[in-house]
Amino acid sequence: MNAMDRPAVALPAAPTRGPGATVNAFVRQTWAGLRVLLVLTVVLGVGYPLAVTAVAQVVFPWQANGSLVAADGSHVTSPAGGAEPAVGSLLVGQGFEGDEWFHPRPSAAGDGWDTLSSSGSNLGPLNPDLLATVEDRRAQVAAVEDVDPADVPADALTASASGLDPHISEAYALLQVDRIARARDLDPAALRTLVEDSTQGRTLGVLGEPRVNVLQLNLALPTMGS
Repeated sequence: MNAMDRPAVALPAAPTRGPGATVNAFVRQTWAGLRVLLVLTVVLGVGYPLAVTAVAQVVFPWQANGSLVAADGSHVTSPAGGAEPAVGSLLVGQGFEGDEWFHPRPSAAGDGWDTLSSSGSNLGPLNPDLLATVEDRRAQVAAVEDVDPADVPADALTASASGLDPHISEAYALLQVDRIARARDLDPAALRTLVEDSTQGRTLGVLGEPRVNVLQLNLALPTMGS
C-alpha cells in the first residue's frame, strides 16, 4: 500500500473557547502583570533608593548632602551647619560681585545662578542675540580686568549648559589676579600661586579641561596676608 492508498486520519477538532474563557485569560494575564509591576515598584522604586540613600549617608555623608562648605572651608552636611553655617556648595556655582572676588562664568539660569531655573540659553553659535551678548561680555570683562579684549577666555563670555558651573578655567582665574591683588593689597605672585595650586586636572586624566573652583578660591582670599 502506497501513501496514496492509506486512509485519511481525522484530526481532532480544535477546542472552542467561549467569551468567558477569553475574559478569564485576560484577567489572569493582567493580574500577573500587575503583580510584577507592584513587586518591581517596591524593589526598584522604594527599596533600592532607600538602600542607596542609606549607604551614601553612612559612607559619603558630605557629598550626599550637597558638598556644602562653611566660610572657613570646613565641610558641613546641612545649610545650617554646625558651628558655622554653609556659605555654598562646591558643586553649584554662585555669583560674586566686587573687585575683591574671583568672578564666576556668566549664568543663564533664571536671573543668574538660580538653582530652580537651571539651564543654558539654548541659543546656537550663530544666533545674533548670542553673538551680541558675547561681544558685550567681552568688552565688560576687558574693561574690568584692564586687558585686551582678545585676551578674554571663552568661559568668561559664555554660560554653561546648567548655568550653575562652579568652575572657571585657569586662564580666566589668572586674568583676574591683578584686579583682586589691587583691591585686597595682596602680592599678585601669591595669588597666582593660589590659582595654580587650586587648579584641578582633567577627570581621569582625559575628560574635560583643567579648572578652578571659584568658591574655593574666594574662601582662601580672606586668609591671605593675615
